[in-house]
Amino acid sequence: MTRCLRVPKKDGESVRTALVEAGALDLRHRISSDGDCLLIPITCDSFDDYEVIEETFEELEQKPRDYRDIVEVPEELRGVLPSSFDVVGDVAMLKIPDELWDYRSAIGEAMIKGNRNIRVVFHDYGVKGDFRIRDLEKIAGEGSSETVHKEFGVKLSTDPSKVYFNPRLSSERSRIAGLVKDGEVVIDMFGGVAPFGTVIGKLARPSVIYSIDLNPEAEHFARLNAENNHIDCLRPMTGDSSVLIKDLPEADHIIMNLPQIADQFLGFAMDKLNKGGTAHMYKIIEREAFPDFCSDLIILMKARGHSIGIKYSELKTYSPTMSVYSMDIQKL
Repeated sequence: MTRCLRVPKKDGESVRTALVEAGALDLRHRISSDGDCLLIPITCDSFDDYEVIEETFEELEQKPRDYRDIVEVPEELRGVLPSSFDVVGDVAMLKIPDELWDYRSAIGEAMIKGNRNIRVVFHDYGVKGDFRIRDLEKIAGEGSSETVHKEFGVKLSTDPSKVYFNPRLSSERSRIAGLVKDGEVVIDMFGGVAPFGTVIGKLARPSVIYSIDLNPEAEHFARLNAENNHIDCLRPMTGDSSVLIKDLPEADHIIMNLPQIADQFLGFAMDKLNKGGTAHMYKIIEREAFPDFCSDLIILMKARGHSIGIKYSELKTYSPTMSVYSMDIQKL
């Protein structure tokens, strides 16, 4: 018998993700279903307030959990093997250090062997250009970088070599969907393939969601995602959001996922928000500078004629001195 959590299916993905992040998901056994609930095997004694029971589970075929345990490289180079990488759907992307370049194929093959969910592996030269797309070179596996990423019962078609997509914001997308009330208007100023819009359209009941992006490829994937997930209220648009937003209806929620410079567009968002509405903005900034940054935003928006209140959380560390912040900026 194995210890597990009994979790309503609507909470399943968020709980599974939280268990993975906490290192408490039992990876030896397969998650099973029990009516309207999922039975999620765990390695801890309890988790939040979910019911803990004992159950018999099907064991998963065990594969190496870390590609570094099986990849064949000179022993003196093992210390520089990448310890982290991004996975979107079945596509893995990582940066190969120069000293390991001649072993890139072996690294890619080891990653595929060690992870049943990875189909193809790319070396990532970084995000480039106004469209925030990745410059990728295949090092192992089959097929292209086009893939389908799954979260919270939503299937998101994307291609990191053509459009921007961040798989690490799944919890944020679910959180904001939970804040959207029936009949509200949502605008995503930097929508990409519309992951926010698609998740919100699936989990909430807004009247309309406008998803804007400069990249025409983004609109193509956004329309595909709306169609594949049977969402009728999503309206993808191509162009400059600071221009297009002026002709849209007043909104209750505006999403601003452009963490390097989103604050430069905050005035346009506030001009379009209903009173009581919220701009959900993301910002990469030095931790020491963040309090003054918030104070300056309040002053700048007041000069534009808007009173705002700011709630925030630190999403993750970006560098030794910088973090990514999630900011809910309400128009008062």
